[in-house]
Amino acid sequence: MSSSLSGGSVWHELRANLRAGTRLALFMPVDARDIRVSGANYAWLVAVSFAVWLLGGMAREGFPGGISSGALTIGLAQIPVVLLFCILAAAVLREPAYAMTFAVLLVASDPIFEFMAVLTYHLASMESVAEFAPYLNQVFLLWALVTLIRVQLVVSGWRTWRAAVASFILLIMLIIFAFAFPRSELWSATQESSERPAEGLIREDLFQLQGSLLDDQLSALEAQRPGIADMYFLGAAPYAFQDTFVNELGTVRRLLDERFDTAGRSIALANHAATLATLPLATVSNLRSALEYLGETIDVEEDIVFLFLTTHGDANHQLSFEMPPLALAQLNPTMLSRMLADSGVKWKVVVVSACYSGGFIEPLKDDNTLIVTSSDADNTSFGCEAGSNFTWFSQAFFDQALRRTRSFFDAFTQASDAVREREKSEGYKSSNPQIHMGAAMKQKLEALERRLESTDPGRPAIHAALRTVRF
Repeated sequence: MSSSLSGGSVWHELRANLRAGTRLALFMPVDARDIRVSGANYAWLVAVSFAVWLLGGMAREGFPGGISSGALTIGLAQIPVVLLFCILAAAVLREPAYAMTFAVLLVASDPIFEFMAVLTYHLASMESVAEFAPYLNQVFLLWALVTLIRVQLVVSGWRTWRAAVASFILLIMLIIFAFAFPRSELWSATQESSERPAEGLIREDLFQLQGSLLDDQLSALEAQRPGIADMYFLGAAPYAFQDTFVNELGTVRRLLDERFDTAGRSIALANHAATLATLPLATVSNLRSALEYLGETIDVEEDIVFLFLTTHGDANHQLSFEMPPLALAQLNPTMLSRMLADSGVKWKVVVVSACYSGGFIEPLKDDNTLIVTSSDADNTSFGCEAGSNFTWFSQAFFDQALRRTRSFFDAFTQASDAVREREKSEGYKSSNPQIHMGAAMKQKLEALERRLESTDPGRPAIHAALRTVRF
């Protein structure tokens, strides 16, 4: 194993390491003497890994889009974790120099994993392959496990119990990354508009199309499954003048589809020029109609409705519904409480991301409802400025915490702490996010979490989009 860059150019040594990592992941012979080990080589491999991760996200998510700061933060945080586990494995083997060799080989295999993730992601969209999609992550985890064992064997060989312990340490690292510390997409697709809201809606073709878009979404919902507490997602981004809310809605909808089994059971309403041809308008009437339809079609004693609202709010606890040239009714807590009661939906998760959204807690709370708001009743929340893809609370709650846990309470705790620290560091008054968890709902969500975490193939946990295991 070479330990300096003097033996050749940076490109030559980078290429040698990438070749070794690829051969290792593809179960081909690898000679440890061909690995170029140094801190600089590791840094170059990390840079390549992030670049390939970005390109892979572009291939999966499409354009336009942007880099997700939450995913980038998680990805960077994994680097010291990798190095720590490599040091521990090397210490067990009593060979400190092996630590950097482990790290180099692990990250050198990233590109081939990413390439296969993109290929499999697109294959999974084919009808003949779709039924096997829920098992693809398991295949990737098994592949990663075998690759980890090969890393240890190539670097140190088999040294009785010490080699077994070193492999076990690397296995623990894999488990942490796969289940407790995952990386989401570095590239997040966004929707951009080249026309103002009024210019889009006055087009006759788009205006006429709106009459059928909600019916199309509702009729396309998958039927509830007897004996399974299905979750249905209903999200609305009703403020037309900023991209922030519609971008946030799209990301949250994908997250719920991937991690909470709402794929095929989700409805999105939006006020934005870019979505006029694809999504029904986010109006109070459409929101009421969607809730009524869910109340009539799901098993209200068994299934859960997840309602997500992201927009501006005012001190009178009124949510902003804007789509010029229409004069839309605004939504207040009393109206929403009545809509939910009239729908007949029993089990509800309601998340309101808006200033002064804590005013929705008291009118909506009951034993069968979880309510999460991005602020209390007397304060503003932050992050909805032009150019933002996420409000601060939603980024912390959805894009970060709920990618690491399926517990809404734990995610709220993590998000609240993160938002509080961010507001403090930037000199803002605390928004003070709020939560209400009904006692019966707590038990209901714990049962849902157990089902989603289940590995029993007889109880399909999630229709998960493929996430690459990276080191």
